[in-house]
Amino acid sequence: MQPDYRSILKQYWGYDAFRGIQEDIIHSIGEGHDTLGLMPTGGGKSITFQVPALAQDGLCLVITPLIALMKDQVQNLRKRGIKALAVYSGMSRQDILTTLDNCIFGNYKFLYVSPERLDTDVFRSKVQKMKVCMLTVDESHCISQWGYDFRPAYLKIAEIRALLPGVPVLALTATATPEVVDDIQTQLHFTDGRVFRMSFERKNLAYVVRRTENKTGELLNILRRMAGSAIVYVRNRRRTKEITELLTHEGFTADFYHAGLDDATKDIRQQRWQTGESRIIVATNAFGMGIDKPDVRIVIHMDLPDSIEAYFQEAGRAGRDGQKSYAIILYAASDKVTLRKRIADNFPEKDYIRQVYEHLQYYYQMAMGDGQGCVKEFDIEDFCRKFKHFPVPVDSALRILTQAGYLEYTDEQDNASRLLFTLHRDELYKLHTLDEDTEKLIQSILRSYTGVFTDYVFINEESLSVRTGFSRRHVYELLLALGRMRIISYIPRKKTPYIIYTRARVDAKLLHIPPSAYEERRDRYEKRINAMLEYTDNSLICRSRLLLRYFGEKNEHNCGQCDTCINLRKLGETDESSTRALTESILQCLQSRPLTPAMLADQIPADKDLLADTLRLLLDEGKITAVNGMLHAGNGKSSKK
Repeated sequence: MQPDYRSILKQYWGYDAFRGIQEDIIHSIGEGHDTLGLMPTGGGKSITFQVPALAQDGLCLVITPLIALMKDQVQNLRKRGIKALAVYSGMSRQDILTTLDNCIFGNYKFLYVSPERLDTDVFRSKVQKMKVCMLTVDESHCISQWGYDFRPAYLKIAEIRALLPGVPVLALTATATPEVVDDIQTQLHFTDGRVFRMSFERKNLAYVVRRTENKTGELLNILRRMAGSAIVYVRNRRRTKEITELLTHEGFTADFYHAGLDDATKDIRQQRWQTGESRIIVATNAFGMGIDKPDVRIVIHMDLPDSIEAYFQEAGRAGRDGQKSYAIILYAASDKVTLRKRIADNFPEKDYIRQVYEHLQYYYQMAMGDGQGCVKEFDIEDFCRKFKHFPVPVDSALRILTQAGYLEYTDEQDNASRLLFTLHRDELYKLHTLDEDTEKLIQSILRSYTGVFTDYVFINEESLSVRTGFSRRHVYELLLALGRMRIISYIPRKKTPYIIYTRARVDAKLLHIPPSAYEERRDRYEKRINAMLEYTDNSLICRSRLLLRYFGEKNEHNCGQCDTCINLRKLGETDESSTRALTESILQCLQSRPLTPAMLADQIPADKDLLADTLRLLLDEGKITAVNGMLHAGNGKSSKK
């Protein structure tokens, strides 16, 4: 009997009907088919796995890289009376074991896991004892080496599949080109893959590229003219602070946000923005994944993202309530040079990579042939200071060495806080000078953690805050005070990247960096940069159509609201009839015989750029094909080179 998915939707979420392709995806995964769902930001992805999981016995395992999203979704599910747990970086080993055991014995419906957690013996042994009914892979484009955001940890998912035979996979993503769609299915070992694609068109979102040499002036101008909540994206952490100070000085309420802030600060600032207490959040690309604020009216990019995928995701955070919204890029002449420079920054010379590898061995005093399996904290600033490097190329070199298989360089990992009582238990009980709050906190620590007098124990300030009723800030201050009193040794949580040696040290001269780790990835990166520049430089094709074309979606109409559409309407250059006339002329010429683009240009007296754009559209729509440089009339897939 078919489960009644709609009544589950009504019971837990209060909606009468599904949106878009949600129901198709739910039926597909519910019938046990491996399924890929392509849904733009705000398309309601979570419903597509939460509803079918609730309709079945067993647990849904959700793999997502976003810790903030995990916590948020677990919280939301619990509010609805649904049992859910999460395992992520920063949890103590004991907390992880308890969580995994709860999933085996506790009748939980959802377990959220970061991809890095999959590669542990503990997780692998425990997951086989769980009754898993489906596996969900969120942000599934991260598994594809063709994607813009490839993460090696995602490749472990296929190994987890092998431990869960017969369990179907639901892969979800908001950005995927046709080649990434194919690769996701290959990497996840889809058996009878079904792909459901929701249109990526956002009819309420106007895409604008504003050319200006005075970006801050233009930013202020836009924010004064347009009402509503805003996100301003910038390239680096320093700029978030500078722009926020400028906005505050001009009378706007604004906060800045980047990956280097502690969790408590991030939560406070996100909350202020969510509630409207601050109108603008100025952020790096660390902000936004999993953020659900429907009434964002403006998303402004002060700097160019390095891929259409990244831009589409970030721009897509505007107007999720369906109301008219704007995604604006502020574009200066120098931006093109800056963006192209990123190619060299991301792919430094191979000799430089070898040098970084060698300096790394000196840094850790690693002998030749040693190192395999070693895990080292990595302070990039200290390393650069000692060996006179710059952080950006070092970071890039380490990522390439990761791809080449010599080491694993992790992003900043949350290291949970640690605590050790330096007083003996008896001495502690003799203390009578402590205030009431401190006493309460100590009692809470002693009840919550064991072994605190013999060794450092991982603690969680958040759970201590819940147990004591104190704010997290107050807990932190009390712990610092206890440290100053020499009652405890307290090491607060810190963010540290790690280097894990996957191979023993080799001579730098013998370092082999294969094309798959360097040349092929550089070529793909360069193509993405070029696609981004093509988008910003374009002044003839509707921006919405350009974006949709990039993701393999063909639509026949212009949006009518992007800057290109508005300018062309003003200029009267492309009314529909003139475009149709040019299309007809091209097809007529090609009916008689195949021609090169240059030969066509000789025969048709039209603006060269307009002709090139029209040819590109006809190729994309399959109305003409390209074979060995010759254009042919007729259907079929284009083979553009």
